[in-house]
Amino acid sequence: MKNLLLSTLLLVLTTACALKPTNKHDVFQAQAVLPQEEAPHLRNSLEWWYFTGHLKDKATGEVFGVEYVFFHFNPTGKKDWQMVNFALTDPQQKQFRYDYNLTSLPQLLPATLPLNLSEQKKAERWTLTGQEGSYHLQARMAAHAGQAINLITTPAKPVLLHGGTGYEQYGPTARAGYYSYTRLATAGTIEIEGKQRQVEGELWYDRQWNCNSVMAKDSGWDWLSIQLDEPREEIMTYQLRNNLTGEGLSGGSHHSANNQNTHLAATDFQLEPLEYWLSPRSKQRYPIKWRLRIPSQGYDLLIEPVIPNQELSLRLFKAINLHYWEGMCKVTGTHNGKPVTGNSYVEITNPGNPAPPRKVAAGAAQ
Repeated sequence: MKNLLLSTLLLVLTTACALKPTNKHDVFQAQAVLPQEEAPHLRNSLEWWYFTGHLKDKATGEVFGVEYVFFHFNPTGKKDWQMVNFALTDPQQKQFRYDYNLTSLPQLLPATLPLNLSEQKKAERWTLTGQEGSYHLQARMAAHAGQAINLITTPAKPVLLHGGTGYEQYGPTARAGYYSYTRLATAGTIEIEGKQRQVEGELWYDRQWNCNSVMAKDSGWDWLSIQLDEPREEIMTYQLRNNLTGEGLSGGSHHSANNQNTHLAATDFQLEPLEYWLSPRSKQRYPIKWRLRIPSQGYDLLIEPVIPNQELSLRLFKAINLHYWEGMCKVTGTHNGKPVTGNSYVEITNPGNPAPPRKVAAGAAQ
C-alpha cells in the first residue's frame, strides 16, 4: 500500500458529489496472478503503477531522484479518473521540482496488456508503456520548463509478492493487491534545468490495487523502500495510523540477496523518527529522518533525506489542497555489525501532530 493522498482525493470527490464510494468491482483472489494483474482492473476503486529511485549521470557521477506514478480510480463504479504525479530531485543544486495532472477519462480504462497509459497536460504528453518489469517512462513537466525523463527499465531481480501472495492485509482496514519489482535496471535520459543527461541506476516499482478502503481524513501513512548496496537486499516497511485515536498498524517485506521473501510483522521491526521538517507551505511537520531496526535480519539503519524540502502540494478543483512528502533518501548503518549503505525513498501523508521531536529541521525551502 502506498498513498493516502488519492484516498483523500476520492473522499473529497465522492463527498462533493453526494455519492457513496464502492469497492464492489475490486479484485480479491487467493493470490495475485501475473501478468494480468499488471493490466488496469476494470472499475477499480483505486490502483497505481508507481516508480521511485536514484539515477546517476554517467559522465559526472551526479545522482538524481525520480518519482513517476499513474493513478487510476473509479470511486463509484461508474466513471474513471486518472492522475499522474512526476517529480525530480537534484541534491547538487538542492532543487525539487514536480508536476501533476488530474483528469476524468472519457471511457473506462480497458484491462489490456502491455500497459499503454498516457496523460496530456497542456502541450506535454506523459506515458507509461510495457509490462513485467520492462517499461518505458516518458514525461516532460508543463509546470517547470526543462525537466523531463525518457527511461527504459528491465528487471534486475524477480518480482516480490508482498504478503507471500501478492495481497497485503492491512488489519480490518483493507486487503489490497500489492507486488513490487524492487530493482529495475534503468537507463536513458533525464533533463534537469534544460540540460540533458545520460543516466543509469535502479528504480523501485510498486503495483497496487483495491485501495479505496483506506479512505479516512484522519488516517496517516508512512512508507519506506530501501535498496542496499551490499548485500543486494531490499526492505519495504509501512505504518498506517489513526491520528485521532493514535491506533495504528505496520508491516513490510524483506527481499534477500537470493530472492527469498520474508514478511515483516509489526513486532519484527522498530521504526523510530529522529528528525522532523516543518513545511513553510502546508505548515505540516513531517518525520524525515528515521532509525530502522530489524533484529531478525541483523539490520540497524539510518534513513535521511538528501534535502529536506521534497513536499508536493497539489491544488485540485481550485479549492482542494493536498500535501504529501515523497523524498529521495540515503541509507547508512550496519548489517550483522558490518557497515552498509544504500538508497531509499520515503513517503509521508497526513503526518498529524507527532510528539515533540528531538530536532526540528529548518523550515526554509532548500
